[in-house]
Amino acid sequence: MAREDSVTGDSYTENLIGTLLAIFGNLLVSISVSIQKQSHVTLAGNKDPRQYYYTKTWWSGLILMVLGEGALFVSYAFAPLSLIAPLNAVSVISSSILGFLFLREKWKAQEFLKRYILTFLGCALTAGGTYLFVTFGPNSHEKLNAENIVKHVIGWPFLLYLLLGIITFCLVLYFYKQRNANYLVLILLLVALLGSVTVITVKAVSGMIVLSIFGPLQLSYPIFYVMFVCMVATIVFQASFLAQASHLYDSSIIACVNYIFCTTFAIVAGAIFYEEFNHEDVLHICMFLLGCAICFLGVFLITKNKRKAKAFEPYVTMDMAKGIPTIHNKGWAVQPDYNGSFSYGALENNDSMAPVTLPADQGLSVSPSPYQPSELKKD
Repeated sequence: MAREDSVTGDSYTENLIGTLLAIFGNLLVSISVSIQKQSHVTLAGNKDPRQYYYTKTWWSGLILMVLGEGALFVSYAFAPLSLIAPLNAVSVISSSILGFLFLREKWKAQEFLKRYILTFLGCALTAGGTYLFVTFGPNSHEKLNAENIVKHVIGWPFLLYLLLGIITFCLVLYFYKQRNANYLVLILLLVALLGSVTVITVKAVSGMIVLSIFGPLQLSYPIFYVMFVCMVATIVFQASFLAQASHLYDSSIIACVNYIFCTTFAIVAGAIFYEEFNHEDVLHICMFLLGCAICFLGVFLITKNKRKAKAFEPYVTMDMAKGIPTIHNKGWAVQPDYNGSFSYGALENNDSMAPVTLPADQGLSVSPSPYQPSELKKD
């Protein structure tokens, strides 16, 4: 009994360290992105001919990003995978707050609330969901030595999951490349399938490095290098698919859908490969899933508000050579119907129609002039 209490206490301490490192890392990453973006905006606003990598601001952001990614990498060695993956929502919240600070726009209180009410609601839901899944998340955590990792790799649950994942990936890739099905869901499904392997390998590599520092050396085992190569390869392919998605769709939609997909597949991967929910009761699992669902809704509301852009104002230009007007609607030139005279959009050419005569009781009455004909000025 005393041994079980000691193990539980060690797991709770390691979970706390991993959670704090993940939160700290996500905060640093979001701050670094905002600083680097501010550097680009400042150079463009001042018409500075220097490249961005010659500014101290950009390098400061890069250093913060490296520190943040390092903290995230180490956090996987201490806390369960299912607990670290959803904490990317912290980055979404901090990015929204930093957006207000860097925007520096002056709004009236009523207009500000009307414009950003969904963002505030989304941040509140995301914070509440984060509290739920951190509180009720898996608490068991094993030492990631080479022997345990090999045992998980050759286990039939992971082999079955890997087989289904490979089949799904090949089918989706076939429709995406051969059938030109450039749907966002398909592209980000490819990213999420790769991401599930990425988080498994990142946790294995991170855990073996940390264990080598504080315990027996693990870097001499071949499984470490297998995991390292898989980690690098999947990260590269993920970045490639995300770049393709960014050329086709809005970044806010990508951020929302990618967070939901990657978090879901990461939780499933952690449950299958590392067996993180084997010692959890049904109530804790349900509350954990509820917290994740609330986070998904919060991130959706935050990114939905970001997608609201200023409405495009249509305008009309005249082709001077042909004498035909062109309506520019939603950024595209729309040629109006031209049937012998000018008609714009849905307005039809009614030159050939006879005028409608008004009824006698609705005729126009002309008021008599107060001036006499003799008083009118002659030209």
